[in-house]
Amino acid sequence: MTYSELLTALNACKEEQFAAFQRRLISTKQTILGVRTPKMRALAKEVGRSTDINELLSYPDEFFEVTFIKLAVVSALPYEQFVLYAERCVKLIDNWATCDCFKAKCVQKHREEFLTVLDGLFASGEEFSVRFVLVTLLSEYMESEYLPLIRAYINKSDTKPYYIHMAVAWLVAEILIKHYEYGLEILNERLLDVKTHNKSIQKAIESYRLSKEQKEYLRSLKIKR
Repeated sequence: MTYSELLTALNACKEEQFAAFQRRLISTKQTILGVRTPKMRALAKEVGRSTDINELLSYPDEFFEVTFIKLAVVSALPYEQFVLYAERCVKLIDNWATCDCFKAKCVQKHREEFLTVLDGLFASGEEFSVRFVLVTLLSEYMESEYLPLIRAYINKSDTKPYYIHMAVAWLVAEILIKHYEYGLEILNERLLDVKTHNKSIQKAIESYRLSKEQKEYLRSLKIKR
């Protein structure tokens, strides 16, 4: 599928009202056409079958949906191919929505190998590269054996950038939900700045997966400014 054909397919699916809604939620330099995610994923499958990956990645990134489809196609590749393009794709990301949707199932069976890629992306210090690392830890590494690793990443995260701050809070909240006692250790050791500490508690309390008693105790751990 050529770039022109891809734009034609996207324009056939766009909804202006949905585009206006997305523009309020997603801060990006790209133009948002307003194509819903299920339609983009379906189109990505078609693109993946018909288009050379290097040709696809050469297409301009003027439109939010084009970048989304690039990442969707790459995320469906076998691991050996996925890692060849992963870092290149992460560098295309400039918003939380594209970042959080860039997930590759193949990582699940190659978690130890993929840590090298995560280390490199984190070291860049770029806001969405770091967020990608943190969100990947949340989705693929939430077992108890990886908790010390996640804690180390949390400890060295600069939470001044908003989307890193929110990712760390989300990650700590998920630890509290799935590994409550370990999450309490992170809070009690004051590893986080006040804003991220309190946001982590807020996000955990919003979950239905914690008991009323656990939520009450978490409220007591909030830090007054």
